[in-house]
Amino acid sequence: MSESFTLEPSGMTMWPAPAKLNLMLRIVGRRPDGYHELQTVFQFIDRCDRLRLEVREDGLINRLAEVPGVAPENDLTVRAALTLREATGCRLGANIRCEKVLPMGGGLGGGSSDAATTLVALNRLWATGLDENALAELALPLGADVPVFVRGLAAWGEGVGERLTPVELPEPWYLVLSPPCSVSTRDVFTHPELTRDSTPATLADFVAGEVVNDCLSVVRQEYAPVAAALDWLSGWGGGRLTGTGACVFAVFEDRSEALRALEQCPPEMRAFVARGLNRSPLLAYIDTLP
Repeated sequence: MSESFTLEPSGMTMWPAPAKLNLMLRIVGRRPDGYHELQTVFQFIDRCDRLRLEVREDGLINRLAEVPGVAPENDLTVRAALTLREATGCRLGANIRCEKVLPMGGGLGGGSSDAATTLVALNRLWATGLDENALAELALPLGADVPVFVRGLAAWGEGVGERLTPVELPEPWYLVLSPPCSVSTRDVFTHPELTRDSTPATLADFVAGEVVNDCLSVVRQEYAPVAAALDWLSGWGGGRLTGTGACVFAVFEDRSEALRALEQCPPEMRAFVARGLNRSPLLAYIDTLP
């Protein structure tokens, strides 16, 4: 982990909320409740939002920093704290400050990761004592991606993404481009041209090179900046879409090569180089705690 997450002088503790990449994404059906049956592979990267948390004795859940376009009652960190408190009967509260590094609407799972880190951190700070399985169960209603961040291991995911099987993957370097747009997951999944009946794959298919993202054609069609980013990455071995986007990425075995590509990235594209990780920076941080 490249950053230090420690006890702050104010008494707040700072916790990492890492990004993920979907290394493939197949939509193999639609459920009676309207959700889609997915197959995907999650891997973490060492790029993180930062959550600063402080226990309150008065029971209030207080968001200290606004998130543009997100009301406090819809903020996943606030919802996660309220969910944990209700499930455990805890009477403590928290001050929560989320320092956003990950782009919103980028397919990197920032909001889901923020929620998961809030659950995991407050479970320790409030001494509510839930185990990983109980936290993952609380996480799922907050969002389909939240459980993978709670568990913190690279995984093959099925269902809506909540049925997780840990996997050991290569840990390459990624060049991640964040085009100047935000993709609506809801709009992508309700698009009439979205493929919803892909033939189910296996993990062996993925390992053999099956990395299709079924959302790609719709996102390319509807979001020109994403299409432009993918076209640019074609000169670096090809670009791939994470989740429903907007972020796209290319894979490099060598960090220096990824940095060389970053230097040539078009100026209108926000971009960064990150390391793929099979174990979340959140778990790595917890290892350092007493």
